[in-house]
Amino acid sequence: MNKNFQDKKIAVIGLGGVGGYLGGMLTKAYPHVTFGARGRRMDSLRENGLHLHSDLHGEISVRPEHVLPACEIGPQDYIFICVKNYSLEEACRELSSAVTDRTVVIPVMNGTDPGDRTRAALQKGIVMDSLIYIIAFANPDFSISQQGEIARLVIGIQNASDLEWQRVEEVSSLLSGAGIDHGTAHDIQTEIWRKYILNCAYNVATAAYGNTIGQIRSDPEKTKNYEALVYEAWQVARAKKIGVTREHIDLILHQFHHIYGDDATSSLQRDIRDGHRTELETFSGCLVREAGKLGVPVPVSEKMYEKLRAQCSPEMN
Repeated sequence: MNKNFQDKKIAVIGLGGVGGYLGGMLTKAYPHVTFGARGRRMDSLRENGLHLHSDLHGEISVRPEHVLPACEIGPQDYIFICVKNYSLEEACRELSSAVTDRTVVIPVMNGTDPGDRTRAALQKGIVMDSLIYIIAFANPDFSISQQGEIARLVIGIQNASDLEWQRVEEVSSLLSGAGIDHGTAHDIQTEIWRKYILNCAYNVATAAYGNTIGQIRSDPEKTKNYEALVYEAWQVARAKKIGVTREHIDLILHQFHHIYGDDATSSLQRDIRDGHRTELETFSGCLVREAGKLGVPVPVSEKMYEKLRAQCSPEMN
């Protein structure tokens, strides 16, 4: 246990795949962790604790100090917000009493702007930007599965002051004490867009085709369209003057061709399959609209966005 953080209060809001993984690791290391949950998930966490089935760390079972609705959580030192992108503002409203001027808030979710939206919604605390590379999901029994050999979080604050960067390094120490693989980045927007470009292909292609990565890789036409999704999203990033390089794109394509397991699926694919509300607008709609504003052609992205919109009922978006 990292003694520097023994007395710190840490909250994790949203105990799906990402939040469940981070919550499990943090609770294993630190005594004062609160989970923010609701409904049947809250009941299960209170009664059974959290069970994490991790390819990286093995079987982990933990019990947090508290399991509460987010609106009942008291002031915290660190808050990890791991809800779906479309629930961010609601989560921030519910956390109003948990955030003080010194609270460090780390939204860990998809999209390019959760940090800015969290700052606008909270108007207090120190908000970081982040992204995570992970394949993790909640099971029907509310346990969490983390698959593969990668679960890496990256944190930073764009154009951080010296004081803000000290807080980034502080959170880095917190994560190290919990055994969470991570890095820090001064140019965090480039790192966020690298992940976003990956998701604009990975989530969209697997969902549009209803295929695993292995099935897409085995079909030349689907592979060509996957690559097109990557290149189209990159052109939008370049038009926005984000520092994503050709080397970054080559790495994204290398991961698709050689790293991901044949059975890999995506959160968007699973949500559509299960009839849940989706992050289609985060992964696809936002990119298509931004491309339109910038005059960047994205024909494959547009085609798949329209295909997926037709598959989703209005309440799923």
